[in-house]
Amino acid sequence: MKKIFLIYGHYDDKSFNAAIKNTFTKIVEENGHLVDSVDLYQEKFNPVFAGEEPDEIVLDHRKRIDACDTIVLIAPIWNFRMPAIVEGWIDKVLAPPWAFKFQKLWGNYGYPIGNLRDKKAIIFCTYGSPRLAITTFFLNLPIRRLKRGVFHMCGIYNINYRRYFAVPFVGDKKREEFLNDVKKTALNI
Repeated sequence: MKKIFLIYGHYDDKSFNAAIKNTFTKIVEENGHLVDSVDLYQEKFNPVFAGEEPDEIVLDHRKRIDACDTIVLIAPIWNFRMPAIVEGWIDKVLAPPWAFKFQKLWGNYGYPIGNLRDKKAIIFCTYGSPRLAITTFFLNLPIRRLKRGVFHMCGIYNINYRRYFAVPFVGDKKREEFLNDVKKTALNI
């Protein structure tokens, strides 16, 4: 049995992101795995970080991550980033020295040592833009930032990044293809 900690970051329970969350959770649970889910909007997670010590909510999320095998992140990409509530969650929960620390090389230079090396990550992102715009004009910035700038820093290199393009503009058949990809990903936990 695998233990999944799922972070969901969309305000609309009728969104395609909600369909991804519901499909993934259903398939994973049907196959005997445990999903511990956090809906950041429902929980009214405060994304503002002002240098304070971690509060009870952040410490609870960290404890739940410690207990999991896989971190799953589901959110749209807006302006080449996830919604502010998800970005704030990343800033507060996946922060040093808990998620990573820096190994000093010399002076102010160092490199990150991830503390979450035993974890796997799955990221489901939806885009309003077509694939061509993201992959060519914008050089895959969201995927590179999330993989390298967030998860690699934490020591997580086993990352499955699933992305679905032009979601507001595709028809039901294409959405069904997207959800079949979600099911396939869930079956391969």
